[in-house]
Amino acid sequence: MHKVLSTLKLSLLHIGFAELDHCWQFDNVISPFSRLYLITKGEAWVFHNQKKYILRPHRLYLIPNFTYSKYHCDNLMDQYYISFLDSMEGGMSVYDLLPFIYEAEATSLDHKLMERLLSLNPGRTILESDPKTYDNKPDLLSYNLNSSQSYDQYLESQGILLQLFSRFIQTGRLQSEKQLKSYRRLASVIQYIDKHLSEKLTVEQLANSVYLHPDYFSRLFLEINGVRPLDFINNKRLERAQILLATSDLTVAEVAMEIGLPNVSYFNRLFKKKFHLTPSAFRKMGWNRPV
Repeated sequence: MHKVLSTLKLSLLHIGFAELDHCWQFDNVISPFSRLYLITKGEAWVFHNQKKYILRPHRLYLIPNFTYSKYHCDNLMDQYYISFLDSMEGGMSVYDLLPFIYEAEATSLDHKLMERLLSLNPGRTILESDPKTYDNKPDLLSYNLNSSQSYDQYLESQGILLQLFSRFIQTGRLQSEKQLKSYRRLASVIQYIDKHLSEKLTVEQLANSVYLHPDYFSRLFLEINGVRPLDFINNKRLERAQILLATSDLTVAEVAMEIGLPNVSYFNRLFKKKFHLTPSAFRKMGWNRPV
């Protein structure tokens, strides 16, 4: 398990402190990055993963990427906020490998870590949280290393982010060694999928790459990843489409071609089925704005 987790990388996008009021009202938010909050004063709520979470002082909250969510504040609330991307060797998300909780008690150390992370990254605050006025699209994929940071500041930032993220791992329910061995066997397949999304991919082709019968490969893939191979491929394509719609000027047809779904009508149907809105509506929605 430790060897697998050693490939985890978290890329900081934003860090800041915000004093929010009744204007913090956002529905239908679906972000390709994760959010982490530490509440210091007041109260609000968020909805994600089919549950409503009341945001209370001195508690930490995690909202995973590609999660349909809502945000609502009636009065006032102060919070530290972080947004970040995650990646692992093989193309798998850490959310697929470990069980997570989404709310945790914040310690005095967590408050100090937030303050320190903000001091190390002063240029990464979100200045305007209104979806209609704030535009962060060009920053999403380029925010990996602040050019003004020294290497020691960058490494310290990575360590703090990992430390805060670790608060949400649900201990005692880690994957079995058998599952981990199967995961490592399929890691090359997942990595191949990630690098070749724009090409035609078949179960037979992927099974042959790891010398498995297609039927056994499909059963093993479902056991490890929770979805069938073709569903996994389409999910990855749609997640890639979200990022392209948000960070590029490609047309919807060009995005569909880029992710290996050249039939635009089919792409639109898949996208709407998964995210409950069309690619064009998603592009206009301003998904990445709430702090």
